[in-house]
Amino acid sequence: AQMSTVSDACSRYLVHLKANKTDYAANDAEARFNNYVLNNKKLAATELSKLTPAQLESWRKSLRELPTRSGGNRGGRRSTSTLNRDMTCFRAALNLAYLDGQVTTDFAWRSKLRPIKDADQRRELYLDRAQRLKFIETAPADLAALLRGLCQLPLRPGALAKLTAGDFDRRLKVLKIGHDKSGKDRRIKLPDVTAEFFDTASKDKLPAAPLLSRADGKAWNKDSWKGPIKTTVETALLPDGTTAYTLRHSVISDLVHDGLDLLTVAQISGTSVAMIERHYGHLRSDVAAGALARLAL
Repeated sequence: AQMSTVSDACSRYLVHLKANKTDYAANDAEARFNNYVLNNKKLAATELSKLTPAQLESWRKSLRELPTRSGGNRGGRRSTSTLNRDMTCFRAALNLAYLDGQVTTDFAWRSKLRPIKDADQRRELYLDRAQRLKFIETAPADLAALLRGLCQLPLRPGALAKLTAGDFDRRLKVLKIGHDKSGKDRRIKLPDVTAEFFDTASKDKLPAAPLLSRADGKAWNKDSWKGPIKTTVETALLPDGTTAYTLRHSVISDLVHDGLDLLTVAQISGTSVAMIERHYGHLRSDVAAGALARLAL
């Protein structure tokens, strides 16, 4: 019988993702495999049973040395969280092969592809309301609208950027988020003040037009907002490392801190309760303390 290779494991994992997860997850994993695993011909052709910890250690080291390929940090050193994401899908592909009996042990990668702890530093940066306002007021008008949107809803920047005018129901004041990492469409009922912002943004636009567009009418994306955000952050004297994603983290922090239940926070953020608990659970202690104080006689 033909032995299963690293390349086979990656292919099987993509089939698994397409059947059980979202197209987004499958496309993301496929891009990472093509860029970082399958381009290493020797590694790709290695039989799973012959994989060694040393081989995977060497792969991990070479990945660490690679510069980033996109975004504002293009050409710079890869962040630890990016390295973790590249390793995670490779590890998952190898684990699936192990579960499916394609290889009899996971010894080669068990410790070598373990995620690096405390990688997600970006979630620790928090902007208070005054800083968020400064961020918006310092930005050029088109970017300011995108930032204001991110300050009003805990959306991923990419999900907000992909919204079209047709995704906002003016009559019901409901925003449909259809392009998100979580894969499922979700609808968010907006309060009047937020609905007013999106109402103005969608005015006189065709349904397919970007809801929050750049000055030239094109949709925002990671590459187009990185530069202007970096400049705005410097001009507004905001903390180093502030990104569009910092606003999502800040908004989620406020919702949790203000006592909104974690299930609702997870639903409107398009993530899992487990993720919210892992990154924001510590904020609940203040809410609990406040609730206990109100019990005092």
